[in-house]
Amino acid sequence: MISHRENYLRTLEFRHPEWIPCSLGLSPANWHRHRQALEELCLRHPRLFPGFRQGAVDFDNMPVVYRQGEYFRDNWGCLWYNAHAGLEGQVVQHPLAEWEALDTYRPPDFRTHSERGTRDWEQIGRNLEAQRQRGELTWGDGERLFDRLYFLRGFEALMLDFATADPHLPRLIELLRRHEMGLVATWLELGVDLIGFHTDIGTQNSLMISPAHFRRYLKPLFKELFTTCRQAGVHVGLSSDGRLLEIVDDLIECGISMHDPQ
Repeated sequence: MISHRENYLRTLEFRHPEWIPCSLGLSPANWHRHRQALEELCLRHPRLFPGFRQGAVDFDNMPVVYRQGEYFRDNWGCLWYNAHAGLEGQVVQHPLAEWEALDTYRPPDFRTHSERGTRDWEQIGRNLEAQRQRGELTWGDGERLFDRLYFLRGFEALMLDFATADPHLPRLIELLRRHEMGLVATWLELGVDLIGFHTDIGTQNSLMISPAHFRRYLKPLFKELFTTCRQAGVHVGLSSDGRLLEIVDDLIECGISMHDPQ
């Protein structure tokens, strides 16, 4: 049997994989509610939950922004609030709600901080090497794209920025581009197989912005990031909730290898 990594790469590259890779994530809310019953389910299906061990999950542990009633300020300066335990909260205070703040705003240093914590790149490198030794696919986290913009500005404000072609908008996107390009370069140096990005850009019925606005403002960013990865021989995964059929061809042109439209 071929390794998990080789099978995954065969799937991404349409090279006749032996099986279809899949994964299943479970929210803290599910663990909190179903507890031992869910643990027993995971133990019965080791192909879906490889390496899972009894007692591995604390059913009552809620990570930051998943704890009901709590506020949390992330490393980008966004204030989160949680209304439902076990489900991710929502940004309620936006550091760039007023454009005047853009002149002095600085994103977190990707060399030391992630969105909600710190980074130890030496330890990350050791973890990646251990995954390679086990024959696993290695992933890099490219973080957020479009959703980062409305976390920083506020959703309604950002929609108005697109609608009115606000002259500050390109500056905000450039700030994100610089951060992302530095982050991507670091993952490429570590030699990962795939870099995943997050960019919730769709509602249940349509894109949040028009395809024309996507192509004018965001597609250049996506294309630069994704083609940088692909030219280095690294695949690109994109996670985006919502209906975005109008730009699927654009995303393929930008260089995505894997997409999970919901």
